[in-house]
Amino acid sequence: MRFRLDTEQRDFAGSLRALLAAADTPAVIREWSRGEHTSGRALWARVGAAGVFGLAVPEEYGGEGRRPVELALAFTELGRYAVPGPLVETVAAAVLLGAEPDPAERFLPGIAAGRTLATVTVAEHGYGYALDGDAADVRLAATPEGVRLSPGAGAVRRSLDPARRLTPLAPVGELISAEPAWADALTWARLAVAAQALGVGLALLDSTVAYVGTRTQFAVPVGSFQAVKHRLADVKIALEFARPLVLGAAVTMTAPDVAAAKLAACEAAHLGSRAALHLHGAIGYTAEYDLSLWLTKARALRGAWGTPEECRKDVLEGRL
Repeated sequence: MRFRLDTEQRDFAGSLRALLAAADTPAVIREWSRGEHTSGRALWARVGAAGVFGLAVPEEYGGEGRRPVELALAFTELGRYAVPGPLVETVAAAVLLGAEPDPAERFLPGIAAGRTLATVTVAEHGYGYALDGDAADVRLAATPEGVRLSPGAGAVRRSLDPARRLTPLAPVGELISAEPAWADALTWARLAVAAQALGVGLALLDSTVAYVGTRTQFAVPVGSFQAVKHRLADVKIALEFARPLVLGAAVTMTAPDVAAAKLAACEAAHLGSRAALHLHGAIGYTAEYDLSLWLTKARALRGAWGTPEECRKDVLEGRL
């Protein structure tokens, strides 16, 4: 398949990249990690005004129509700048809420406009943990009976990525869909995770290339050493192989293709995080250094909405 972005798609990605580049996202991430959501909500509103969340919302509810290719481009930029918040969960929630007219009319216009943050958890036997339930306006708990609106969040639990704050949600509250579009929601969520991981990996590669060009040893940049070049070339190749899988999955939107894209992108980002950590040396281990914000996100995304083993299983089952 020959795939080429058109001018409108490239301009959309470029404008979003410029918006995020001016946002000082490391400061936003650190505030979000402390449970301070003011700057994060302000950034979320600007991202919503750019039309990002409307890409998962039908036009009749204020969205752009479901446009997975543009969504993949947007989430690549969100990952590149490590934007915090329940980004993927809001996309999944938009798909679930769109399955029934009443919740769609109630919630989708706010999601499309960037006014409403949503999160989702699977709670089959008691509480399930949702991402950023303390900051979300809409909390959905997927149960065997359907999708319920959870009334509130419990105490926050920290995760490996400090910006990913986990909150338990009880599977009680208003039943808004007895037949949720869970398979579709999972496909859209995995596509968003794959694109986000691709962006994280690209940012890690860029920052590491810049760092090894300035760090010296034996009076020369360490980036001139062949072993360092080979390490970074491996990361570059992995990311370049993952990129067409992500865009191809956005075109087909089949579960096996999306699972393959998530697997490739998350593994490439994970490879990039290991290379970045090793090549930065001791400073790469410090939480105060901004690199850590991307390192922990790469690790967290690897298991979000499907572990590598689950994605491999879905790819094989789909192919068979």
